[in-house]
Amino acid sequence: MVRTARSDTATGLALIATAGVTWGTIPLLLDAAAGVHPVVAVFYRVGISAIVIAMIGSVSGMWADVRALDRRTWLGLAANGALLALNWVLFFLGLRLAGVAIGEILGYTGPVWVAALMPIVLRERFDRRVILPLALALGGTIAVLLATAGHEQGTSVLVGAASAFASSVTYSILILNAKRLLTGVKPIVLMLVEDVVAAILLAPALLWLPGPSTPREWGALATLAVVHTVLTGFLFLSGLRRVRADHGAILTYAEPVSGVLFGALFLGQALTPLVIAGGLLVVAGGVLVARMEPTPAIETPSLVPDEAPEGGA
Repeated sequence: MVRTARSDTATGLALIATAGVTWGTIPLLLDAAAGVHPVVAVFYRVGISAIVIAMIGSVSGMWADVRALDRRTWLGLAANGALLALNWVLFFLGLRLAGVAIGEILGYTGPVWVAALMPIVLRERFDRRVILPLALALGGTIAVLLATAGHEQGTSVLVGAASAFASSVTYSILILNAKRLLTGVKPIVLMLVEDVVAAILLAPALLWLPGPSTPREWGALATLAVVHTVLTGFLFLSGLRRVRADHGAILTYAEPVSGVLFGALFLGQALTPLVIAGGLLVVAGGVLVARMEPTPAIETPSLVPDEAPEGGA
């Protein structure tokens, strides 16, 4: 029934929004682990996450699902693992070099790419209804940038900005490929393979880049892995299975806005009227997406299974 589809969609969007707000605290953890190189931070994020997920899998029957994967799926999951490593390294570098505001806004142009590329990659019809909420969310995030980024200067900021923007492109490809894989792969399996592949690719960085050396830094990295990777990963992927990729991507704008708000609360960053206005625009965009009715002509088929009898209009 449509009511069931709407409830399932609302649940999916709520899960994604919760993950986004939680991800907004990542800059706080990077600040706590300021002595750790971003590449090493990503290694520990995926490495610890892989260990935790493997432990969960040992009591949940996950290993049978892993053994059942075919070669093509393995390749797709491995590709996502490489993209995950690249995406997080670029994003963390952007935050470290350009600051929270610039890193977050440029890193989160990704939903624009998702909406634009989804009809090509997933062969799903473009949903014109997302144009307004996407514009509101993007406009609100730009307002936050304008309000908070004026003090950032220097060559490192340009490098960080370029890195953050590049992360948005890898993010869009990551989301679209994950959406495709989730039609036949459980979220916990996808997360495990992604994390293992990413950890293997990043492990050589431990030989020459600075890592954690204090309890504060180890605690920040452990939290980044367990809460901001394992827990939010389950929330996000479970939500993504229930909604269109472009709808879900818009809700992730909760991250950059909440990141600036958390920065104001815990890092002493200024919270101006323009920041507040930008946050309200992002919330408005999310509300519009959450209120959209599932449409049989464009929705993922599983979301609207009982709209009409077989063969009906």
